[in-house]
Amino acid sequence: MKWLKKLLKVIALLLLTSAVSIGLIWWYINPGVDHIKKVVYTQRHDQDLSYDILHPLNENDRNHRAIVLINSGSWKSDPGQDRKLLAAPLIRHGYSVFVLSHLSQPQATVMETIEDINRAIRHIRYHAKEYGIDTKHIGVTGGSSGGHISLMLATLGGPGASDAPDPIDRQSSAVQAAAVFFPVTDLLNLGKSTENPGDGGPPKSYVKAFGPRSLELPIWKVTGRSMSPIFHIDADLPPILIHHGDADTLVPLDQSQRFQVEAEKAGKAVTLVIRPGKKHGWITMFIDIIQFTNWFDDNL
Repeated sequence: MKWLKKLLKVIALLLLTSAVSIGLIWWYINPGVDHIKKVVYTQRHDQDLSYDILHPLNENDRNHRAIVLINSGSWKSDPGQDRKLLAAPLIRHGYSVFVLSHLSQPQATVMETIEDINRAIRHIRYHAKEYGIDTKHIGVTGGSSGGHISLMLATLGGPGASDAPDPIDRQSSAVQAAAVFFPVTDLLNLGKSTENPGDGGPPKSYVKAFGPRSLELPIWKVTGRSMSPIFHIDADLPPILIHHGDADTLVPLDQSQRFQVEAEKAGKAVTLVIRPGKKHGWITMFIDIIQFTNWFDDNL
């Protein structure tokens, strides 16, 4: 009977350890937040586009810096999707997180989405005093198409038109740092991607996302180049961190590697972390978000 008692003690200890671990994880991913829902930043095709704001609940814990989390995959966005799991590490470090949604393709083209996202950053910056954030410390994060959009902001975000009728549009859409997962950086050279049509055209599954004439190659070459962050790198590029799996067949690692090389040519450093054996997303990405948070602490 002694062995049975010992076994029961071991089982009880394991159950207790598991319960404590689950409790700690639950506590960590559910920080106290002041949640402001559905702040409309513009309209597209008669639909309101909005962002949610997740402030650390205790004002004394806020660092007055903002992270814009691009809620996007396959250039589609669901405003009702809960992103608290991804935002939790950032909130616990004092960041105000803006969960930014857009109109999904093909209702909106990628080109329209980039316009709208720039408008959103200008809207956040215009209301910065109200939100309690420093306009000089706005970072951006996202994965896949969210990573692509983030890098479009990092490479092309900038001053608004000084004579714009709407004062929001006079604000800058620049971001000061970007940490992203497996982004598309070069739409004109998809390499070994399963989306490569083989003729230099747009990604096979996303033709409609780039407008009705995207299959006309002369037009696509202009559109694809304009929507590719790799062609917009310059000396103003902010700090960038990329995490990318080397087994990704949708957005091959080559997309991030070549972006890093082009940034180095411009005298800018892009930190690329390669995840061996990982495809287009992985279970432990939550840990990567913690690493993103530590990186933002040092670079934003």
